[in-house]
Amino acid sequence: MADKKKQKIEVLPSEDKEDETVSTFVLHDEDHTLGNSLRYIIMKNPDVQFCGYSVPHPTENNIHLRIQTHDDTTALDVLKKGLRDLSDVCSHVLTTFQAEVDEYKASHPQTSHDAT
Repeated sequence: MADKKKQKIEVLPSEDKEDETVSTFVLHDEDHTLGNSLRYIIMKNPDVQFCGYSVPHPTENNIHLRIQTHDDTTALDVLKKGLRDLSDVCSHVLTTFQAEVDEYKASHPQTSHDAT
């Protein structure tokens, strides 16, 4: 029997199935770390009216992310852009941090301490 892999993101059913500007996404195996960061990035998008997240139960490692957009943008497109933008920010922070560490190491060569 094939192992069925659980989806990382799912869309909760909506009352109005025709309205793509409002959606609630479940992000499995995630917590406040991604939820708050992603909410912050998505709210910077001018096409977004509302973005919020919740943790439905403290023993479940899932977050519910609700996005509401203006009429000309879908919530799914905003989520995809938000994930890309957050990834870009994380890459920039990592690159900048690594450059500073490398510069520090170059300007402060380690001296060996022999235990005698």
